[in-house]
Amino acid sequence: MLEGDSLRRVLYLDLTRKESRAEDRPDLFRQCIGGAGAAIRLLHEECPKGCDPLSPENPIVLAVGPATGLFPLASKTVAMFKSPLTGNLGESHCGGRSAVAIRMAGYGAIVIRGAADRPTYVAIHGNQAHFRDASTLWGMGSAFTAARVIRENEPGAGLRTILRIGRAGERGVSYACVTTETYRHFGRLGLGAVFGAKNLKAVTVSGRGSVPITDKKVYRSLYDEIFRAAVDSSAMKKYHELGTPQNVMPINRLEALPTRNLNQACFESAESISGETLAEKYLGRRIACAHCPVACIHIASLREPYENEPYFYKRSMISYDYELLYALGSMLGVADPEAVLKLLDSVEKLALDAMSTGVVLAWATESMEKGVISEKETRGLHFRWGDCTVYTQAVERIVDPPNDFYRALARGVEYAASVYGGADYALAFGGNEMPGYHTGPGAHLGFLIGARHSHLDNAGYSLDQKIIGGDPMAPETLVDALLEEEAWRQILASLAICFFARGLYTPDVVSRALGITGTDFTEDDLRRIGGEIFREKYRFKFREGFSFADLRIPGRILETRAPLGNIDEDYMRTALAHAERVIAKKT
Repeated sequence: MLEGDSLRRVLYLDLTRKESRAEDRPDLFRQCIGGAGAAIRLLHEECPKGCDPLSPENPIVLAVGPATGLFPLASKTVAMFKSPLTGNLGESHCGGRSAVAIRMAGYGAIVIRGAADRPTYVAIHGNQAHFRDASTLWGMGSAFTAARVIRENEPGAGLRTILRIGRAGERGVSYACVTTETYRHFGRLGLGAVFGAKNLKAVTVSGRGSVPITDKKVYRSLYDEIFRAAVDSSAMKKYHELGTPQNVMPINRLEALPTRNLNQACFESAESISGETLAEKYLGRRIACAHCPVACIHIASLREPYENEPYFYKRSMISYDYELLYALGSMLGVADPEAVLKLLDSVEKLALDAMSTGVVLAWATESMEKGVISEKETRGLHFRWGDCTVYTQAVERIVDPPNDFYRALARGVEYAASVYGGADYALAFGGNEMPGYHTGPGAHLGFLIGARHSHLDNAGYSLDQKIIGGDPMAPETLVDALLEEEAWRQILASLAICFFARGLYTPDVVSRALGITGTDFTEDDLRRIGGEIFREKYRFKFREGFSFADLRIPGRILETRAPLGNIDEDYMRTALAHAERVIAKKT
């Protein structure tokens, strides 16, 4: 690292004592690069073994990387914590301005400890951290409103990020998210609930720092190389034009789009909620994360009349992407694009993770069909595929539960099925609800063995698609490929790079980029460090009770045909046994 690089500084916030201090930790960023590597090391240091995820002892770690503020698409902040959804490793990545704001404020990581005695938000402006009373913000109907109040009362406009929770986080919903810049999220695994348990409504960060480099000419040349590769890429152009919803139709044509709780893998109304239809009829604007030339964030403009005022209209701006359209569209059998957008808006205002919400509602709908639950449990709501009016009411009840059934839904589909039954069609992997890919064994094994049970861990769905029409992989070969990809992604997550840019940031480019920040790593060094970061994550998981023996393979994924044919249970169990041997040996 170069002298004067603020990446080495870690800001420690103690909510209990309302104290802050900064500490130089160059070891974290020399050995672990930053981002995910630094965050997992800090989580090991700060999180007591066996702590309750909703206790003051559970820390929140936010970390950025050496590419932050320097290179295109280095836009992610990594959050780590103990997940209230899975009881194990919680890891979520968020774009927007959060990463650049943290780095420009003069930090490579922020560690939040303890719990406040009343609703609080923290305002970090450079070297100063202020603990503000957030009592008037607690309980507001929309996360948007709370952010607006903070925005109008804190300095740093244009250079500032505001991380905040909604009512879902305040009420401890296990899959509540943290929203930044209105349209970006720390979505998965319940960071919002951890904020809420700490009485932490929001964190706002701003600063005006700079980042040292070794050679301005070399830096400019590499920046231009990456920038040109991004804007000239046909894949990136498609992300700009249609966003991730470009995937709806191709995935549906593959018959890999989970529909009606994966009773089917092809949605007959996919075109109505496709990227093409939404762009043609509803696209209001495109937004980019900081330092990103792609602008893949697509915002729908929805014009609706006010109730009882037929000639007065309101216009809602609603972010949409592939995972949201899967979870709140095809997964629930919702064909009307405006209904999907309205449901999405309700979930957004409450600050829930949309993927978990959709899977939970899909399980509840099938459970009602099968007679596993009735209107007694749902308090008069009759769940039907495609009925967004009922789903919107159910979402409100998950956040403000009137009975034990909705309290169970608020703890995720794994828990709800353990209480009411229907585990075979409860689509969770390691406790985390299913992403929108039923491409074959690679996708589902990726969800199961990934360190955070996410489709972004190792992109198993990509491996499935590459072998469609070809020879199947042996289970051991498939697992080895998944683990190799996941180890490399630890490097990208430590820089911290948007995974959409993974094709641009090759080992050679990463090595040269790090050289400009004063860190010399060969490609072999990078692969070794990536593997070690992955092992550190699994050490934490094993420490907190994770066991391959406890992993449940949802029966539904074996019943519904995937593009590669029906998934064989023996194949999956052989693959899991191999993954356990490899990971246990290395950790």
